[in-house]
Amino acid sequence: MGNSYAGQLKTTRFEEVLHNSIEASLRSNNLVPRPIFSQLYLEAEQQLSSLEAGSRADNEEEEEEEEEEGSESSSPPIAYQMKPPPEGCCTTDGFCQAGKDLRLVSISNDHIEVPSGFLLVGAKSPNLPDQLLVCAVDKRFLPDDNGRNALLGFSGNCVGCGKKGFCYFTEFSNHINLKLTTQPKKQKHLKYYLVRNAQGALTKGSVICWKGAEFRGRQSSSSTCSSALFQPPESSGPSVTITSDPVPATNPNTPSGTQQTAGTISDHLPSTAAFGPTIYNGKGSPKQHLVKNNLSALTRPSVLGTLTNSGPPKKRHKGWSPESPSSTETWNLQPNPQIPNKNKNDGGSLSSLPHSALIGPASSPMVASGEPVSVPDNLLKICKAKPVIFKGHGNFPYLCGNLNDIIVSPLLYTCYRNSQSISRAYEQYGASTIQPISEEMQLLLTVYYLVQLASDQVPLIEDLEQIFMRSWRESHLSEIRQYQQALPQTFPQVPSQIAPVTSAQLPWLAGLAASSCNDSVHIIECSYSLAEGLSEMFKQIIEGKLVKTNYVVILCASRNRCIDSCIVVTGKYQARVLSESMLTPADYQKEVNYQLVTGKVETLGSYFSTLCPEGDIDLLLDKFYQENQGHISSSLYASVNRTTTALDGTGASVCTSYNIEQHQIRPFQLAVAQKLLSHVCSIADSSTQNLDLGSFEKVDFLICIPPSEVTYQQTLFHLWHSGVLLELGLEKEHLTKQRVEQYVMKLDAESQTKFKAFLQNSMQNPHTLFVLIHDHAHWDLMSAVHSLYPQMEPSMGLVDRLLNCREVKEAPNIVTLHVTSFPYALQTQHTHISPYNEIHWPSSYSNGVDLYHENKKYFGLSEFIESTLSGHSIPLLRYDSSFEAMVVALGKRFPRLHSAVIRTFVLIQHYSAAMMAVSGLSQMKNYTSVETLEITQNLINSSRLCPSGHGLMVVLRIPCIPLAAVAYERLYHVRERLALEDNFEIILGNPNSGITIGKHFVEQLKIWQKIEDADWRPQTYLELEGLPCILIFSGMDPQGESLPRTTLEQELGLAAYFVSSESHIEKVVVNDVLESDQEKLSSTDNEDEEIVTEGSTSEKRSPMKRERSRSHDSASSSLSSKASSTAFCSESSPLLTTGDGAKSPHQVLGSSTEESGNQYEKQRQKIDKGAQAVSKNLPIAAEQLDTKQNIKNAQISITSSSSSPFSSSSFSSVPTHNSFILQTFQCVMTKASKQPPIVLLPKLVYDIITSTDSSGLPKSSSLLPYHSVMWASSFRPLMSKMMTCTEQSLYYRQWTVPKPIHIDYNNRNEGRMDNFHPRRLLLSGPPQIGKTGAYLQFLSILSRMLIRLTEVDVYDEEEININLKEESDQYYHQPGDVWPDLETFKKIPFDYTIHDPKYEDASLICTKLQNLSSEDRSMSRKLEDTYMHRQTTRMRLSKYAVYNTYHHCEQCHQYMGFNPRYQLYESTLHAFAFSYSMLGEEIQLHFIIPKSKEHHFVFSQPGRQLESMRLPLVTDKSEDYIKSPTFTPTTGRHEHGLFNLYHAMDGASHLHVLVVKEYEMAIYKKYWPNHIMLVLPSIFNSAGVGAAHFLIKELSYHNLELERNRQEELGIKPQDIWPFIIISDDSCVMWNAVEVDCSGDRKSEYTWTERNVSLKQILQHIESTPNVTHYALIGMRKWSSKTNSAEIKEPFSCCHVHDFIMLNVDLTQNVQYNQNRFTCDDVDFNLRVHSAGLLICRFNHFSIMKKQIAVGGQRSFHIKSKVSDTPVSISPAQYICAPDSKHTFLAAPAQLLLEKYLQYHSHRFFPLSLKNYSHPVLSVDCYLNLGPQIAVCYVSSRPHSLNISSSGLIFSGLLLYLCDSFVVASFLKKFHFLKGATLCVICQDRNSLRQTVVRLELEDEWQFRLRDEFQTANAKEDRPLFFLTGRHI
Repeated sequence: MGNSYAGQLKTTRFEEVLHNSIEASLRSNNLVPRPIFSQLYLEAEQQLSSLEAGSRADNEEEEEEEEEEGSESSSPPIAYQMKPPPEGCCTTDGFCQAGKDLRLVSISNDHIEVPSGFLLVGAKSPNLPDQLLVCAVDKRFLPDDNGRNALLGFSGNCVGCGKKGFCYFTEFSNHINLKLTTQPKKQKHLKYYLVRNAQGALTKGSVICWKGAEFRGRQSSSSTCSSALFQPPESSGPSVTITSDPVPATNPNTPSGTQQTAGTISDHLPSTAAFGPTIYNGKGSPKQHLVKNNLSALTRPSVLGTLTNSGPPKKRHKGWSPESPSSTETWNLQPNPQIPNKNKNDGGSLSSLPHSALIGPASSPMVASGEPVSVPDNLLKICKAKPVIFKGHGNFPYLCGNLNDIIVSPLLYTCYRNSQSISRAYEQYGASTIQPISEEMQLLLTVYYLVQLASDQVPLIEDLEQIFMRSWRESHLSEIRQYQQALPQTFPQVPSQIAPVTSAQLPWLAGLAASSCNDSVHIIECSYSLAEGLSEMFKQIIEGKLVKTNYVVILCASRNRCIDSCIVVTGKYQARVLSESMLTPADYQKEVNYQLVTGKVETLGSYFSTLCPEGDIDLLLDKFYQENQGHISSSLYASVNRTTTALDGTGASVCTSYNIEQHQIRPFQLAVAQKLLSHVCSIADSSTQNLDLGSFEKVDFLICIPPSEVTYQQTLFHLWHSGVLLELGLEKEHLTKQRVEQYVMKLDAESQTKFKAFLQNSMQNPHTLFVLIHDHAHWDLMSAVHSLYPQMEPSMGLVDRLLNCREVKEAPNIVTLHVTSFPYALQTQHTHISPYNEIHWPSSYSNGVDLYHENKKYFGLSEFIESTLSGHSIPLLRYDSSFEAMVVALGKRFPRLHSAVIRTFVLIQHYSAAMMAVSGLSQMKNYTSVETLEITQNLINSSRLCPSGHGLMVVLRIPCIPLAAVAYERLYHVRERLALEDNFEIILGNPNSGITIGKHFVEQLKIWQKIEDADWRPQTYLELEGLPCILIFSGMDPQGESLPRTTLEQELGLAAYFVSSESHIEKVVVNDVLESDQEKLSSTDNEDEEIVTEGSTSEKRSPMKRERSRSHDSASSSLSSKASSTAFCSESSPLLTTGDGAKSPHQVLGSSTEESGNQYEKQRQKIDKGAQAVSKNLPIAAEQLDTKQNIKNAQISITSSSSSPFSSSSFSSVPTHNSFILQTFQCVMTKASKQPPIVLLPKLVYDIITSTDSSGLPKSSSLLPYHSVMWASSFRPLMSKMMTCTEQSLYYRQWTVPKPIHIDYNNRNEGRMDNFHPRRLLLSGPPQIGKTGAYLQFLSILSRMLIRLTEVDVYDEEEININLKEESDQYYHQPGDVWPDLETFKKIPFDYTIHDPKYEDASLICTKLQNLSSEDRSMSRKLEDTYMHRQTTRMRLSKYAVYNTYHHCEQCHQYMGFNPRYQLYESTLHAFAFSYSMLGEEIQLHFIIPKSKEHHFVFSQPGRQLESMRLPLVTDKSEDYIKSPTFTPTTGRHEHGLFNLYHAMDGASHLHVLVVKEYEMAIYKKYWPNHIMLVLPSIFNSAGVGAAHFLIKELSYHNLELERNRQEELGIKPQDIWPFIIISDDSCVMWNAVEVDCSGDRKSEYTWTERNVSLKQILQHIESTPNVTHYALIGMRKWSSKTNSAEIKEPFSCCHVHDFIMLNVDLTQNVQYNQNRFTCDDVDFNLRVHSAGLLICRFNHFSIMKKQIAVGGQRSFHIKSKVSDTPVSISPAQYICAPDSKHTFLAAPAQLLLEKYLQYHSHRFFPLSLKNYSHPVLSVDCYLNLGPQIAVCYVSSRPHSLNISSSGLIFSGLLLYLCDSFVVASFLKKFHFLKGATLCVICQDRNSLRQTVVRLELEDEWQFRLRDEFQTANAKEDRPLFFLTGRHI
């Protein structure tokens, strides 16, 4: 990019150039005019910065490339004068100015530093043709593989000298000494990418694709001409140049090419290009595959050049080709403008306008001025439609006269004004240099837009806005990027404004643009004011001169250099659509009612009557009735009789296809329910304390739905069958309908009473969580303030008044869930819903893998659209061309009738004629459409194909209730006359009333559904399953009603349904969207919905549209209404939901297409094309259906009710037009479940839905998502095709704002930092997919979770080995004693037997000869069952429970450290070292101490070094203080470990330390920021619990010594320091105390009760024990529900204690835990303590409950192979091996392998000991678990230790584990062994193994063999343990 020349038009040449251009155009075969801009001669007066010229670069690259290749130019190029180099710098070719070599051949092997984001490229120097110079260039300024997306400008570095930051290619080319003689341009001189080869040398790579996009663009454009701005559809090819010869240049010094890019217009015109495609929003652009390039092409060469393209064009003069590629690919205009137009017209664009725009330009400069203009009489009669005048720029004259025949709209003026406001996003950067589009440019772009519109297209404001936005962006691309990147350097100032289009040139340019459109656009230039132009226009209309003209552009450009303008729409079709789109929904209904009441429609009815060949249809019907009365023997009637007998008979021929699907939860729904639950939990888990789930005991709910009786009954049905009320415990077994109705509320006038009761209930039950479900949440988003206006319906605004009331917002126990298929209405800048609280329906596919295996597959809008592209023989989406043609023709014949009226009457006519034709009056076939005839045939014949008479439902969507009534009456009359009343039913569906059908059909339904209730009547459409009928579905907006599977025709939203996953039809569906991300359906289904919304605006304009728009529910409806009059369907479709009324007049321009379409659509939809609305409705309607689908899986066959298309598709799988003629009898129910229906759409809707822009986005994506929101800025980015639902949500949250009438409008004024309500969620999903079932399932699992939160699984196991207790009648204490007596307790013998049930698999400890049968101690559990099969019971948590990290409540908020005062960084790390002789080294531990806990510690004053942990005195007594510090070792349980002791301690002050491994320190600190952590040394990372216990005890004793020394200085005796600590498991959850009542008559009698108590009470009680310091260990019983009186009769026991112990570290100073142990270390320690003569006391009146935790703890140790990472099952037998063998080594500690091996395979070492309990294994100084089938006898080798008497005991084995020096040969010789008994010696290494054998003289009595030596399966570096076994001699 280099500098370019900017010049000004030489006005002296302007006329000459213009003349030449016109002449060339006239002589050219191409209808596209040659742009004048490209011929204007520009005088070079100044240089623009390279950034400005950048926009030209792409336009000129082709010409420059050709020039470089030697092509001739018609005039010599302008000499380029290079800036002289600085003095003293290097000027050698191939070197930079710093003298560094840049040639590739020289530096290819050098190491070159390339910054991130830069690429090495090769530059060509003119002086070194064979060399490439190496440069580093920012890849953002280089093109992609398609030659696109290169930023304008340049950024590069010199790889020679390393100089960085070259921002201009001119500057860079000077630095690298290119010595150019022409303009420096990066496209011309940067030629190749540079890559490194296999040897690492830099070589020339691929060519930089500067112009590849252009070539591709040309090729594709040949078939996509329609996208070209000016190219007419007839043009067949891309024509590179329009004229082959350049216009001779008058100035020989300037190349004629310079004339090509006139700076004036080209500046702004790039945007024009943009609308190129957009313009074709109509059918005019059949080729949807237009690429952006084509569009850009429009902009590139001339007219559309960027603003900065003001420089002289170069080289030979080339004609401008609309297809030539352009750099403005960013326009990304939708190539299929056709569709958008229709859609958008509906009101997308209109809706985006501010509400005030509806009122008019009161405050605008468009004040009437000058002479008034008289509107002629009979204007409507002459024009056949009311002309629509759009005010443009400047002043607008007064109008007088026949004002009823014209419509004036400020919509265009508002659009102009909005597009001139600079986006706030750029203002914050001070973007003062960026100017808005000029008025002249706006008008010129508008003319170009209108010129491109096809005859059946309607202009859309959205299209125009996009054009303006793209033009502005392209014109200022460089500046915008500069500001967006916030570059520090100042933006170079433009030397002068690029020459704009002047007001003097505007009329010429506008006229030139309009000259090729066959008078479609007519330009009238006024010399004084618009008044004269308007008068001239009216005159020409009267004279018939504007018959072929659709648009008249009137401009006056002479007033003070300002322009006045207006645009008049005179085309019949366009004017009708636009005028009707101006109507609000209320006005629309008034208009239709007026036409019906005043009899204006009679002319239409009489016209239809005259079409009958007999002269009058009614006469023909009467004649037919009389002829057939009394002897109707037709096959149709016979089939009805046959059906009846089949039903009443034996049932042999009864249909088997009819089955009522039971209520079931599908995998998708369960997944969504779990996502909802997850979001609720995340709210509770956040630190904001907005939801305390722990405080709720149950769930209650209220479902709010729109005021539709059918939807109400439908929701009751789902609720009843879901079983939720029973599961939540809200109702008893015998449910009544009245009880169920308490949980569902229609949002009507009577809802306030029910809602008040709900609020009162929530306030009275603070421990109940109330879920307020707002289903169909997009239905009524009217602000309560605006709903007070008298013209509003009383129910509007109720959602705001009820759900947004203060009580709901502030109630801490109410969660609000909005459920919708149309979430965009709630996603604005002021939304109440956090983006983190949105739940989107999940994708069913991920990378082609089906995530949810379901037997039914959802078939929604995206699948319907796919079917149109798949080459399927019958597209599932289509429109009825005959119907559309008739509506258009009648619209011209009856200009005063509303389109909705015409569509409805055409629909009635077609169905009436079709019924007559099917009944035998074949002459009527010519008066209906083929589609309608086929639908009717399918309807009437379907019941004959089923022995039970099942048939199809045809849905005619007629939103306007009066018109629906007319259709009902007329079709009912025709059916009666034709004697078809028993063949099918006609039902009028009104949202405000129930369903009424004839008695005959009620009886049929009761038989099919096996209903015996005599008073039963169907109350939902789903209950009409299988009933042959025509359903006339009325109501402006669908409100959630679902339709059955047998529906022949439905609206888009209603058409979404499920088909059998085996169905072959599925193959038709292409799953591109699904595979990428189901959420991305937003770009299909959702997008369509968006369209619909906008459509609603247009709908308002026309009856159909209005209806649609009202139908918030169905996006499709609004869509369809937008799309076209054919949008009947859409009108009827739920899309109406978009709220068409709101859009009102603004949308006129945009909705014009929509309007005509709307009326058509509305009528047709009403009639039977509701299906057409399907596209948008589908999403929404689907939502409505979704409930029904839950019930029946809603496989809905959708046939277009409006015409036959639906019927054929829904009816039969045969893809022929004769599908209704079937060779075999097959019930329609079978087919309905296997294949999708065919959906008939209005043409406008069809075009919108099926078209995409160049980026693949649906055309609808540019429409506003909802009628009561507007765009935050015209300068918003375009959506991306690959946006997920989440990304779409963020897009709308950023770029849409609610209008004052929107429910969220005032949310910004509440003064909070964020406007999100913390307890509000949004569930969105496609229509009919099952959202109702999902949220009902959510209620169920939420209730289960709350119950689960208040309950816990605790181990409930009886004590083991009870039968081994000594039977003694002696009791040492009375049952009521609360403390043990020390002297008495010393008399109690120690019970060696283990009774803790967790050690059921442990070896029995023998104390004497015991007789046990082998069955008593069998291997009861497998290895993997150790944790899985322990018995548990569910217990409700008490208020004294210990909690994990998921518990949050206000009381323990500060305790947990989430208080702002206690942040994570407010903890300090302290080292604490002490020496331990047994380890032979100093131990260094680390404490993490939160600031809030520092008072528990002593620090040195100068350096704040940790000195000790404070200990209390034995004599201290306090009710609020626990003296013993609590240590909890833990691993793998940072979330699930029970460390929150706040409630268990009942608020008492206590010291609690978590003991964690080093590698887990960070994660524990994250979850427990306010807990003290003791971090073990890293060498213990793989150690077991024994190491933690060992270090806790040694640290505590060391601390006791420190405290004694410290406090001794204070005069306190050492023995007065409290010596106890608590060692607690991390699964202790609750504690119980037994209260004994000994008040009986006899001392031995007592009663007892057990209750839950606080840990504080228990600890304070134990700490108060008399002589407590004489006890070494104190513990308590393990709780069991089976505890009996005998177990607690003795209140204190001397036995093993586990899990939660008080340890006296003073008394146990010389007794250590074994730091190597993983299992049974507590049993081992208990035996050591007892053998040392110390007292172990268990309080039997206290019990501990342990929670079952499935993660962490011992489960965190996994034994796996050290060689392979693949998980392979390794049996315990492989844990040991022979030394020096090739056995696979294991990655596990040697001690763990030893313990596990001995537990499961010790019989290999001790074969005589197996089940030989009378001859145990002698275990010296240790207890190792040898498995339950081997007994052990523990002895201590320490002097003076207490051991059992071994006299009389003969042992079957000897186990010597890591013997120390206390074990001597003489000690062992005291014991006796069986002959053949085995010995196992275990040592740290082989050397010590041999030394031990020698030292203990073992060879005297034991025989050893070499093969009896083993080791654990560890590698040498892992220090294996070694075994030696031998046999007793």
